[in-house]
Amino acid sequence: MRVAGFGFRRGAGLASLDNALDRLCRRYGPVDRLAAVQSMLPLVQALGERHGIPVIGVAEGDLPRAVTLTRSPHSLAARGTGSVAEAVALLAAGPRAALLGPRLISTDRQATAALAKGD
Repeated sequence: MRVAGFGFRRGAGLASLDNALDRLCRRYGPVDRLAAVQSMLPLVQALGERHGIPVIGVAEGDLPRAVTLTRSPHSLAARGTGSVAEAVALLAAGPRAALLGPRLISTDRQATAALAKGD
């Protein structure tokens, strides 16, 4: 299963997430699921509905458990993880998941997306 995890700024809209997903799919190919922490779930669910892709919710308290490739100081201070998108992708893809690469950033810099492959 290939899971795209998302992180985004408070002001991000569906277009920002759509752009991040498009960039991710152009680089790595199609995804099977989308994922986000509970507080970010509504916007990612709208993205999933637009593309016909199921969405997985991840508990915010689990984010620090994921070992990410990116080490954003802002993300570490705000959420306890180096990258919300990478952590969400890893956690949603399962215990033996691996990131396919570091997060990608939308062209407007409002959203990030990362892809993890799991069982």
